[in-house]
Amino acid sequence: MKRVLVLCTGNSCRSQMAEGWLRLFGGDKIEVHSAGIEAHGLNPRAVTVMNEAGVDISSQTSKTVDAVQGIEFDFVITVCDNAREQCPYFPAKSVTLHHDFPDPARATGSDEEIMLAFRSVRDQIKHYCQAFVIQHLK
Repeated sequence: MKRVLVLCTGNSCRSQMAEGWLRLFGGDKIEVHSAGIEAHGLNPRAVTVMNEAGVDISSQTSKTVDAVQGIEFDFVITVCDNAREQCPYFPAKSVTLHHDFPDPARATGSDEEIMLAFRSVRDQIKHYCQAFVIQHLK
């Protein structure tokens, strides 16, 4: 079983969505954690758009990277540039990967425009997570 940590700034949207997708696609081959440089709480829009896609992340919690210190990870995935720049040191055993996804929490406009931004990021993260599982776990 591979241990994966997904990091972003606030552990409220992108890393939470990635945690949900990786759990789904990785099954029993993966143990997934997500954390942030800060903990902003689980974003309700992230929960909604993931539910639309059939993935329930409502029981996941927002936490800082301090909560996962001491766990040996095989992979650390940063999903925003800020997390990559502020990422704490992880042992050399950890493979660090990075993809800068847009922050849907910064979307502006009507409610529907904001939800479209969340859905777009959700789908981008889905494709990234599918590719990760195929490349690293199969």
